[in-house]
Order: sequence, then structure tokens, then C-alpha cells
Amino acid sequence: MKSLCFASAATGLLACGLMAVPCARAQDSNVVPLYQVTPVYRSTVAVNYTHRSGSTPINIIGTPLLPQVKGGAEINSKKGSIEINARLQNLAPATQFGSGYLTYVLWAITPEGRANNLGELLVSDDGKSNLTTSTSFQSFGLIVTAEPFYSVSRPSDVVVAENQVRRDTIGTIEQIQAKYELLPRGQYVVATDSAMAIPVVLNPKVPLELYEARNAVRIARLQGADHYAPDSFQKARQALQQAEGSYAAKQNKKMVIQSARQAAEAAEDAILITEKKEQQELRERQQAEATQQAQLRAQAEAQKAQAEQDQAAAQQQAAAADQQAKMAQQQAQMADAQAQQARQQAAQAEQEKQQLREQLRAQLNAVLETRETARGLVVNMADVLFASGKYELKPTAREKLSKLSGIILAHPGLTLQIEGHTDSVGTNEFNQQLSEKRANAVRDYLIGQSVPPDSVTAVGLGKDQPVASNDTAQGRQLNRRVEIIVAGDIIGIPIQAHTTPQ
Repeated sequence: MKSLCFASAATGLLACGLMAVPCARAQDSNVVPLYQVTPVYRSTVAVNYTHRSGSTPINIIGTPLLPQVKGGAEINSKKGSIEINARLQNLAPATQFGSGYLTYVLWAITPEGRANNLGELLVSDDGKSNLTTSTSFQSFGLIVTAEPFYSVSRPSDVVVAENQVRRDTIGTIEQIQAKYELLPRGQYVVATDSAMAIPVVLNPKVPLELYEARNAVRIARLQGADHYAPDSFQKARQALQQAEGSYAAKQNKKMVIQSARQAAEAAEDAILITEKKEQQELRERQQAEATQQAQLRAQAEAQKAQAEQDQAAAQQQAAAADQQAKMAQQQAQMADAQAQQARQQAAQAEQEKQQLREQLRAQLNAVLETRETARGLVVNMADVLFASGKYELKPTAREKLSKLSGIILAHPGLTLQIEGHTDSVGTNEFNQQLSEKRANAVRDYLIGQSVPPDSVTAVGLGKDQPVASNDTAQGRQLNRRVEIIVAGDIIGIPIQAHTTPQ
């Protein structure tokens, strides 16, 4: 492979090659590198499908490249393998990403990053595609990529769809991110053939497999497969010539497709062989460079020994080192002082947030009972502030909410979540609706008092979160309540930490 510059996800340091592939060929200075971009990494959710657990569904959704794509897959765990029945719709032609991309491939990606080509997704005129395939992997995520031909060994980074776990997915859901290596977009845009970078409309009379075979052989040639893997490359060329001849002679379409697929597979074999041989060349070159570096280090050590014989030079070096040490000490002291100042500022800011939170709690508590929790300041509205079994606010409730809104408006940046609760008397449906209506009644009133609508949410939780026993009248009265959870960065409770309890 010609000049693929690879960026490590851990260090960000640049190193040439995918799997240590050399950056250039020495034998031909006029060759334009095929790959001139940086590989990327992507992550997706992986699922551990329990061995022989039967069938379970999973969604497949489009990425920002093709957001309209939707579909799903039925995963059936059987003895010795896992069967996958995938179906997608709204797939646009892959050629919109450049003529280097002709088709779509479904991949299984393990948590360790191994990729398994599950097969080609052939798209019908209405944008639909179905594929029944299998894999030996048990834990994997599914992605769909645009590719130049169906038999590629690594996915490109033109990821147009990926799996999404459903609530009814059966099996063990592994909360991990399966990171996998992708060949970057632009990988198949050849610098010596600018036409490959232009989207193309395929001739429906020409089998797609023939287009793919042409792409595969072209990519193999530009990678140098004719030099590094002549036998496999010649096999690919002959299969392509046979496919072209069958098509020109208007022979059976199956013969054209069969020869074209043989050409694509042989071309991929040639590409892999080329990569291995180039990797070997790189290792040999690196070994030679290491030997040269060792020789240079030996020469440097000899020069250093000679320099140390000069007493005057040694004294100057010692003085310079002492000066550098003093400067380093001063810099360290300055850094410590800055760090101490930053800590003090952070502590002061936290103290101010605590003081404001306590002040706000006291103000709210003067209106309605308020307590502090990890979720925020919880303001409790008792059931007596509503008509019995109703959601209309009593005048007393409106008065208290008016005071509360004035306090909230005086502290911009706060968010409110209103949660309605009921006792266990009555049906689940009645209690759920009553809790929602009471929560929304409070929200509507606060908004009417100029509290920003986007800072107030409401949810009904029915009878599911009692604070007392429903066996007594007193306990049921305590359970009939509306709670207002107040949060915000200004009081040291980040908005993102403020969630509805499940």
C-alpha cells in the first residue's frame, strides 16, 4: 500500500502505514501515493448474544452520512454460529460518495476491534436491501459502510448505519464501546485518476459486480499488486477480462457476475499480499535505520568522551547546567504558586455555590417545605393545595407558587423539574393521569409567572414512588404530593446530573 499515514488513537503520534505499511516506494519516484489521508477510529455499541438463546431483534439506524436510513436485524443464536437477517430501507446509491464507492457491506465488529465482512447489501430501486448471513462472533456490533467492492477485508470510514439496542433485545447487553479501525474516506480516491473522486450514475444495464471488479483491479494495480503479488493480480486481471468479454458478447448475465466476483476476490487477495510484503520491506528498512542510529550514537559517545577531556568546556557545561537548574526551580515554584491560586479560586467558587444553595433553600423553605438532596433542592407541595382528586390549583397554592416563581426568577440559570405523585387508591391509569395533570398544572402556572418554559419540565410518576405507607390515611396524604426539583450550576448541582428517577 502506498503512503498511508497512520495516527495512533492513544498518543496522537504520526507513524507511516496501516499495520506498518511503508510510506513510499523507493524504486519509482514518479509514482503518486494512493493513500494520502489519516486513518480514523470509531466506536459502536457491542452486544453479547447469549449462546443458543434463540432469536432477538436489534435496530439499525443511519449515521449523519445517511440519516434517513432505518431498519433492523433479527439475530438468531444457533449451535456453532449466529444467524443474522438484516433489512434496511432508504439507502441511497453508494456512488454519491464518489465513484470509488459502488456498494454497501454489512460488518460485524467485536469489542476488540476485529471486523468480519458479513456480505454485500444490494440496494433495490426503492432503496431497500435484505441480507441473510451468519458469523462465528458472539459479541459484536453491526455497521454498514460504503465500499469500492464487496470483498474488502477492512471497513471504510464511510459508515452509513450502525446498530442500536432495543428494549426488547434478548441477551446480555455489554456496556462497552467496540472501537474499530476504519480506512478513511478518500482512501479509494486515486491521485492519478481524478475521475474516481466524482459521483457517478451507474448504468443499470451493466451488472454492479462488473463495476466492483473494475474498481478492485484498479485499486490493486495502483497499490503495486502487479509488482508484489503478480500471480494473484494476473488472476484478477484475467477474471476481469473474461467478465468484460462475456458482457460485450451479451452472454448469460450469471457468467458475467461470476467472473466479476472472481476478479474482485482475487484483487483483494493481491492487495493483502502486497500489504504483507510492503510491511516486510518496512521492517527491513526500520532495522537498517536502527543499525544506522546505533552507529550514530556510538560516534556521538566518542565525541562526548573527547569533549570531556577539555577541562574548560566541562566547567562551562557545569555552569550552564547549574543555571538551567535554577531556572527550572523558579519555574516549578511559579507553577506551584499558580496551582495553589487555582485551588483557592476553585474552593472559593464552591463555597459561594454552597452559600447560594443554602440561601436559596431558606428562601424556598419559607414558602414551601424544601429539603436538599443529591438531585437538587426538592420543594414539596402537599395534596391539600389541590382540590380532592382534582388537578386545579387552590388559591393558596397559586399564592405560594407566585412567591416561588419570584425567587426562581431572581436566580437565572436554575432548572425545575416538576414531579406529580399519588397514593395507591384508584386505578393505575387514574393515578398516572392525575399525577401528570397536577405536575403540568404547576408547570403552566410557573410559566405564566414568566419562568422560562425551556427551564421547566413536568412528569407524572403516579403511585410508583411513595414516601410513606399507603395503609394509613396519614401515609396516603403524604404520598399525594407534587415535588419541584431545583438544580443548576450556579448552586453547584449541574443540570446534566438532574434526572428523573426511574
